[in-house]
Amino acid sequence: MPTPRPAAQSFGDLVVWQKAHQFVLSVYRLTESFPDREKFGLSHQMRRAAVSVPANIAEGFGKRSQAEKARFLNIAEGSLEECRYYLILAHDLGYGQTDSLTVALEEVSRLLNAYARAILASGSCPVTSAQLVDLAAPEAGLTSGFYIRRISRAKPLPS
Repeated sequence: MPTPRPAAQSFGDLVVWQKAHQFVLSVYRLTESFPDREKFGLSHQMRRAAVSVPANIAEGFGKRSQAEKARFLNIAEGSLEECRYYLILAHDLGYGQTDSLTVALEEVSRLLNAYARAILASGSCPVTSAQLVDLAAPEAGLTSGFYIRRISRAKPLPS
């Protein structure tokens, strides 16, 4: 039986942030091959949206209230959906193979939803990687965006 990991001490310890960061690096590699005319178009938009995902996860990690954490995770989820469209567009324009990035995006989406769910359940931010992976398993039945949208309407807890 694997030993459980300790609670995250920084956003860099979060599996969801690590996977989102890897997704960003993959988006940068893909967009390097885009036509020059897309430098300030699709390439720029796709990179901006991708970078927003781990950046908002990091910012949310530093917030104290569940409502604030949820708000930043909701922004990350929105950016991830924006990336989903840009991947479809890049594929349809023939700018490269996007299948592996779509798979990575789905994984980040599951982890992001699991992270939000764990925050709500625990009332705090630190979640072990083992808990997050368990919650993000496809059989857990999480669907993209559902939990993030639900918690974004949550009222802050009384102090």
